[in-house]
Amino acid sequence: MSPTHPSVMNIGFLVFLMLPLLGLAYVCWHIWVLLPLSAIWKSGIVIFTVVCFLLLFPVMSGMLEKLPLTLSRILYAIGTSSIIVLLYVVMMFFVLDVGRLLNIIPRSWLYANWITAAAMLGTVFTIMLCGNIHYNSKVRVPLELNSAKPLSKDYTIVMASDLHLGFHNTRSDLVRWIDLINAEQPDLVLIAGDIIDISIKPLIDEDMSAEFRRLKVPVYACLGNHEYYSGEPRAQQFFADAGIHLLKDSCALVDDLCLIGRDDRTNRSRTSIMKLMQQADKTKYIILLDHQPYHLEQAERAGIDLQLSGHTHEGQVWPVSWITHSLYECSWGKHKRGNTNYYVSSGLGIWGGKFRIGTQSEYVVIKLRR
Repeated sequence: MSPTHPSVMNIGFLVFLMLPLLGLAYVCWHIWVLLPLSAIWKSGIVIFTVVCFLLLFPVMSGMLEKLPLTLSRILYAIGTSSIIVLLYVVMMFFVLDVGRLLNIIPRSWLYANWITAAAMLGTVFTIMLCGNIHYNSKVRVPLELNSAKPLSKDYTIVMASDLHLGFHNTRSDLVRWIDLINAEQPDLVLIAGDIIDISIKPLIDEDMSAEFRRLKVPVYACLGNHEYYSGEPRAQQFFADAGIHLLKDSCALVDDLCLIGRDDRTNRSRTSIMKLMQQADKTKYIILLDHQPYHLEQAERAGIDLQLSGHTHEGQVWPVSWITHSLYECSWGKHKRGNTNYYVSSGLGIWGGKFRIGTQSEYVVIKLRR
C-alpha cells in the first residue's frame, strides 16, 4: 500500500477508537442513571452525546471535503472536541466510582442527582474554556545555542511545527502566527512538518499560501505525516505556491548553515540520515529537520549539530502527555546527546479540538551564536 493512501490513517484511527468507544458506553450509562429525567429526555441527551462523538468518522473519512466550508468547520470542531470532552468526563466518573467503592462518596451522588450533574457540567465547561484560552495564547520559547563551527555572524532562526492548518486553524489564525514570526526579524524560518492538517481544500479555498509569502526571509520545511494524509503531491504544490522550500531527503546551503530535510517516517523507504550526510557540507553548522523524533541516536552518530522535530504535541492534553513522555526519548523541549542538540516542539497549532491542557502552543526563537 502506498504511504500516501488515506486508508492508512483511517485503519489506525479505527483501532485507536476502540478504547474511546468503550469510554463512550461508560459515560452514556452514567448519564442515564445520573439525570433525574424521564426516559424520553434521557434518551435524547444520550443520542446527542453519541452523535457528537460519531462525527469523528466523517472528519477522518474525507467526507468534509465534499461539504460547504462553514459546515465542515462546525462538524470538525464538534467531532474532534468531543473526544477530549469524553476523556475528562470518563476520568470524573471514574473518580466518583472509585470513591463510591471505597465508601468515600455516597451512592446518591451518582443516581438521579441534579447537583452532581450540574457540578460536572460546570467543571467540564471550565476546563474546556481554560484549555481553549491557553491554546490561543502562543508561547515564545527562546533557545540559545553556540556553534563550534565558524559563523560569519550570529543567526536568529524561528522554528515552528505542527501548524495543522485546515478546517479549524484558519487563515485568520495564520495571519496572527505570521505576524509573530515577522516580529522576530529572523534570518531564517524552519518548519518541522505538519503544516497541513487532514485536507488541503480549506488552505486552497482561503488562499493561505498568500500569508506564507508575507514572510520576509527564506522558509524551509520538511514533510510531516499529515502532509501524506492530506495528499503528498498536493501538499508539495501548496508548498511551492507558498514560497516554502521543501527539503525532502535533500540538503540546502544557507550562508553558514547546511539544512537537511528528511522525508517523514510515513515513507518507510526514506533515506537514512547517514546517506543524507554524504550530501552535506560538514564544514557548515548542520541542522536536521525530521518531523517525528524517533531514534535520536541516529542524528548523534551522523554528526548533526541540531535536530528540530515536532509531531508529539506533547500529548496535547493531560494526562495524554504522560503517554508521549513514555513513548519518546524526548517528547518535548530541549535535549542533548553527545555534541548534538535537539528541540522537539509541542507545536504552534494543533490537531482537532483547540484545547491545550497541561501543554502549550509554541514557536521557538533560536539564537545561534558564534
